[in-house]
Amino acid sequence: MTPCTLPGSQAPAATPPPPAGIPRRSLAGVLASPPVRLGAGAAVVAVTAVAARHRHVSPWEASAFRAVNGLPSSVYPVAWACMQLGTFGAAPAAAGAAWLAGEHELAARLLAGGVGTWAIAKLVKQVVRRPRPGALLPGTRCRGRPAAGLGYLSGHAGVATALGAAALPRLGPGGRALVRIAVPAVGLTRIYAGAHLPLDIAGGAALGLAVDAAVSLCAGRFAGSRRGPTSPASGPAGTGPGSAAVGGWRQTGGRG
Repeated sequence: MTPCTLPGSQAPAATPPPPAGIPRRSLAGVLASPPVRLGAGAAVVAVTAVAARHRHVSPWEASAFRAVNGLPSSVYPVAWACMQLGTFGAAPAAAGAAWLAGEHELAARLLAGGVGTWAIAKLVKQVVRRPRPGALLPGTRCRGRPAAGLGYLSGHAGVATALGAAALPRLGPGGRALVRIAVPAVGLTRIYAGAHLPLDIAGGAALGLAVDAAVSLCAGRFAGSRRGPTSPASGPAGTGPGSAAVGGWRQTGGRG
């Protein structure tokens, strides 16, 4: 059947294809950029910190908290095991595993990102000073050893996110799927244990993302400074005529 066009009307114009040479970038591709991750993480930390400073739990945050915190107590053994992925000890453990696997650069990034996130989280807690859920919401179920100190932000969520962001590009499809499940699960288990509210988890995860991005940027600058400048005449540093690279140092072999 031939479509009919009314007199005086025009057929809808076809959507032009994207210009050649300009690839479409997905959200994951955009977040792969360390400056983007650093800016996004810092922005989320700032927004959630301002909201948490009021010490008022919004209805949506209270509802989300109770939905997770009210799960059966039989889940606690699995939740406790998952929470260990966000402890301070998870950073040196992950770094040691990467070192033994021959991934020395990744090991340094895991250690710096995990320990750095843990330390900065302690500082942010003292600035925001939001109490634990038990002091803000009546009927909170606290499981395991009672969490000491302040609530915002979650160091567990931060450490887990920093470690996951560092390891994700080096893993295969199965490992990436496992990380994408384990990292959010750490935050959910902290809500389940009654240690944190949802804003605490969001702020902690954003901090971990920002710290890992900062570590990645510093590592890139350090690697670039070690390579040295490149000139058309002599090529990369240490490869020009009469020179050889020995242990990262440039050694001149000219005759004096």
